Amino acid sequence: MAIVLHRADQAELGVFAPKPTSTTQGQQEAALTVWTAPEGVEAGIWEATPGRFTATREGYHEICQILSGRATITPDGGAPVEIGPGDTLVTPAGWTGAWEVHETLRKTYITIDL
Repeated sequence: MAIVLHRADQAELGVFAPKPTSTTQGQQEAALTVWTAPEGVEAGIWEATPGRFTATREGYHEICQILSGRATITPDGGAPVEIGPGDTLVTPAGWTGAWEVHETLRKTYITIDL
């Protein structure tokens, strides 16, 4: 059976909560898990309000499709990269860096545990 979430760009994500790794006071995030598999795969939608936060991919890979908003992603020791609607982003296991969300950003994501 296929799972279809129509209009992921407008789906209700639930309650927004403070982003735990944010360095910007008041930054919020919300997520909706659409599907999980026992093999350690998860698919969903995530959204964050403007601000800066750190991220680490420990033990999993993440593949994202940006639906709306803009951000700058800066890997530790690397050059910043601008992302926006239509962009695909892959952060493999071991990736560390920072996100600067300029406009509320919504993405679909798939995480794959190692």
